[in-house]
Amino acid sequence: MKTAFVVDWLVTYAGAERVLEQMLLEYPDADLFALVDFLESDSRHFLNGHQAQTSFIQNMPKAKQWYRHYLPFMPLAIEQIDVSAYDVIISSSHAVAKGVITGPDQLHVSYVHTPIRYAWDLQHQYLKESGLTKGFKSILARIILHYIRLWDYRTAAGVDIFIANSQYIARRIKKVYRRDAQVIYPPVDLEGFQCCPNKENYYLIASRMVPYKKIPLIIKAFAGMPDKRLVVIGDGPEMAKCKEMSASNIEILGYQSFSVLRDYMQRAKAFVFAAEEDFGITLVEAQACGTPVITFGKGGGLETVVPRGQAHPTGIFFYEQTVAALQASVAEFEQYQDEFLPESCRKNAERFSVERFRTELSDCVGLAWQQHIQYLHQID
Repeated sequence: MKTAFVVDWLVTYAGAERVLEQMLLEYPDADLFALVDFLESDSRHFLNGHQAQTSFIQNMPKAKQWYRHYLPFMPLAIEQIDVSAYDVIISSSHAVAKGVITGPDQLHVSYVHTPIRYAWDLQHQYLKESGLTKGFKSILARIILHYIRLWDYRTAAGVDIFIANSQYIARRIKKVYRRDAQVIYPPVDLEGFQCCPNKENYYLIASRMVPYKKIPLIIKAFAGMPDKRLVVIGDGPEMAKCKEMSASNIEILGYQSFSVLRDYMQRAKAFVFAAEEDFGITLVEAQACGTPVITFGKGGGLETVVPRGQAHPTGIFFYEQTVAALQASVAEFEQYQDEFLPESCRKNAERFSVERFRTELSDCVGLAWQQHIQYLHQID
């Protein structure tokens, strides 16, 4: 079967790109399409030699810096990508990739990281964080998001098989598209993380500094616990805000290489996370290092962390995104930290291996293709 991959955009190497990396390894002869491809030469390793064919947005003014601002054009752009020469189209979508147009004899499998979160249930949070709660720009943004919702719902009909990256996202797919989805958890490169039993006296957060990650909340919580050391790795638009809130017990390192990040993750007494994530790959990476986690108890984290009270616990949840709730969870962790064994964390992380992901993806696509061929033969 001649296969094509369609993704939203290629600008960095993060969670969605790690999924794509394993997809391309499983289907090395597939072709690749994206709205834009602005990856630097030293960041293209995960494409394994593939070169993406892009849309007209690639050549729009200042698209490299402001490609997200072209959201109103993205539905049109993804529909102009021509995949008519392929038998199987696999879209990896967190925005518009699933809207690529396919024909009745083609099989479209969509791996959904999330339906467009800022157009659906997180619209009001997005508008608030973007300063778009009132005024003309707010009205315009709401009109655009309304149009995106209509388009997004309509294009769900063009997907034959939905795959969700967690049960949480499967429920979101059911709510938004009224479709069932098979769950295949994203792959975690367990070989890249070694279990370290020797922990040092600091907590770690590693994340992009964007509003929904709630890094300022974590910094504020630890600023109020001066006897506890926090190391912060990451960069983004909220860096200045985080530095302003920092205290003497908080060390903000900014962006760091993978080797540095891994070293800090292996030695941390616990990994702290306050975002509502679709899956939360860093939570699994921390556990792969033998490091327990303290995380917000909503979203995909509920599926990747074993809470205290169950056998072989690997972390603690807090259920409100507040300073007080996080501080209470840190206090609980310190009281019971001997219960969180490095080997338990590592064993739990092994449920999300690369090999498991590629096997489940291949089995899902293979079975869907067989059923699709049988259907075509029946109607002929």
